[in-house]
Amino acid sequence: MKSIKEQIFYGNWFYGVCAVALSIEASVQQFIPLNNLLYYIFVFAATVIYYSKAYLNTTVNVDSENERTSWYFNHQKSNNIKQWLLAFLLIIISFMMGNHIGNSWMHLSVIEYSVILFFPFLALGYYGFGYCFNLRNNGWSKPFVIGLVWAGVVTLYPVLFRSITNHDLFVLSLRCGILFVKNWMFIAMLCILFDIKDYAVDANQSLNTFVVQKGLRETIFKVVMPLTIAGFVVFVIYAFNSQFSMGRILFNTIPFVALLLVSFTLISRKSLLYYLSVVDGLMLLKAICGILGIILY
Repeated sequence: MKSIKEQIFYGNWFYGVCAVALSIEASVQQFIPLNNLLYYIFVFAATVIYYSKAYLNTTVNVDSENERTSWYFNHQKSNNIKQWLLAFLLIIISFMMGNHIGNSWMHLSVIEYSVILFFPFLALGYYGFGYCFNLRNNGWSKPFVIGLVWAGVVTLYPVLFRSITNHDLFVLSLRCGILFVKNWMFIAMLCILFDIKDYAVDANQSLNTFVVQKGLRETIFKVVMPLTIAGFVVFVIYAFNSQFSMGRILFNTIPFVALLLVSFTLISRKSLLYYLSVVDGLMLLKAICGILGIILY
């Protein structure tokens, strides 16, 4: 059981599940039919590969205080095999999806190509292009960069891929734009909270994250909570203007309340597994609540 739990959270399978769930939520909330199964397998595999990259071939001592780093050190061979198998799976799926789409790629607009290329470029920039460009080195912008990539992948890509497969014109609706910003800011807040775990390391490396610059309590009470409340107020205004039912509003309120409660718990020291399962788990909670809000109301 312990090895399964470690594989799910340390091995980043859980991130893949969250990416798929948020992608489904985006389609459901925009009343767009779901994409085929291959699309969601692709999203899952790409997410696991991306998040595992930073820990592969680590040479850290097994006695390191970072449980995830030690886990990768002790399972280098199996994790490398997993990475190659997932990469091979992505290649196969890419060919299958490309065959299904046909020559639709030749008729995409500049906007569509820009959306397709922008977020992978930004994601690669997070890991850095050599020594001259590395978004991770900018502590205050890091959460918003990560949130922006996630928002693009789980909000815009499902709609864009659906329009390509159906040979339709990709249109960025107001609903899509609101959901994009909502996902962006929600995930950015989770990233700020996650930086609390790495406070000591980031401070030693002079990486000026919010918690390094402002301290723990000020980050929680003067950054995360106010921005979360502001995001909730914007959502409520949009929901009433769009005449959402009260049930749908209440379901979508749950993730905001949960984010505030989880933020408060981080005042005391928490384990890495708590951050990986509870803090990041708020993404899965958000997706479930968003889906149920549409299905039930």
